[in-house]
Amino acid sequence: MIQTYSSTIRRREMEAVLTCMVDEKIGPGEMTLRLVQTAKELMGCDGAVAVRSPAIALEYVLKAINLDKESAVMISALAPYWLYVTLEKLGYKVMILDVQEDTSLVSVETVEEAVKNGGRLLVLSETMGILPDIRQYLALEIPVIEEISHSALSYYPAEYEEDSDKPAASADSGTSAGAGQESAEASKEEPSGRRAGMYGLYAILGMEEHDIVTAGGGALVIAPKRREWSPLKAIADQAPSTDFMPDMNAALAFVELKEFARNEKVRKELFTLFSRAIMSGRHKTFVRGQENNSTIYSFPLVLNSGFKDVKLYAQKKGIEVRQAFENSVIAFKQEELSTQCICANSLLLRCALFPLYPRLGQKDASRIVKVLSSLP
Repeated sequence: MIQTYSSTIRRREMEAVLTCMVDEKIGPGEMTLRLVQTAKELMGCDGAVAVRSPAIALEYVLKAINLDKESAVMISALAPYWLYVTLEKLGYKVMILDVQEDTSLVSVETVEEAVKNGGRLLVLSETMGILPDIRQYLALEIPVIEEISHSALSYYPAEYEEDSDKPAASADSGTSAGAGQESAEASKEEPSGRRAGMYGLYAILGMEEHDIVTAGGGALVIAPKRREWSPLKAIADQAPSTDFMPDMNAALAFVELKEFARNEKVRKELFTLFSRAIMSGRHKTFVRGQENNSTIYSFPLVLNSGFKDVKLYAQKKGIEVRQAFENSVIAFKQEELSTQCICANSLLLRCALFPLYPRLGQKDASRIVKVLSSLP
């Protein structure tokens, strides 16, 4: 059976984790610093902190921007469920917004209406690696936090730079003196514009099991500019060591970042192959406004028929298919949100996720192509 997800762990990833175990360096330490430095170099941010969970990352961000408790925070109905749970635990009012069916993203018009109804902060989830037109959200003049667990290392066109200066990199932000030797060799092709996550006040890069870059658990809290880095660093300096990502997890994420460009090249080749397979069929994938620049997160297919029929058909052919948004807010609160978030509910029920990851061999990829081109 071809599984829907794979973390693409090869020998280099295993050796990095094993080295930490052999050296008995398993808590937060040198590898965590090297991970942060590599992320800074690849993304062009001023500073970052590696923490043990996306929930801790969100808590740091909310402290850094000093958002009043009971303020209304806007999130997508297709955002990861941990986002909703964390906001509720911290005492914020959560405004859950519907999405556009063709992109799976929250529209600017929906956010604008929510702002009129009291929305104070937008946590913008770049679902399935699809980049929004970030300038339109920024034009609303509300604080924006980018959640880039699917869209990490995507980049915007160069013309997006015309309206704002690029964030400066700091030589001493969140790293030790020796960490600067790690180069961004994973990025062979220089992006033309800023990376995803570099337009909001802060960005959260989840590194959980099924995120585009995995540490096996954890997240990066990213400050694009020096002004945002200062309060974040102050919070991290006062935090207990139990907040920070252990070296074993950081070692895995470090190698995944270094190998990202190679893995992404394979993902894009597979995405092109699979997209051709569905061209003459009834089912479609999402529209990607920044198609050449956006990160490929698996292969979501919006079905024109029942999910169960497609799942059963693929299973008979040896392919596991899962609901694309099974871990989203609406998946856990469907009864409450189904009438309020009609498009999100529709995508929950009709969007299937097919396997797409670098470890797929030619034989398995061919099997998936055959299934995609003959779906009921």
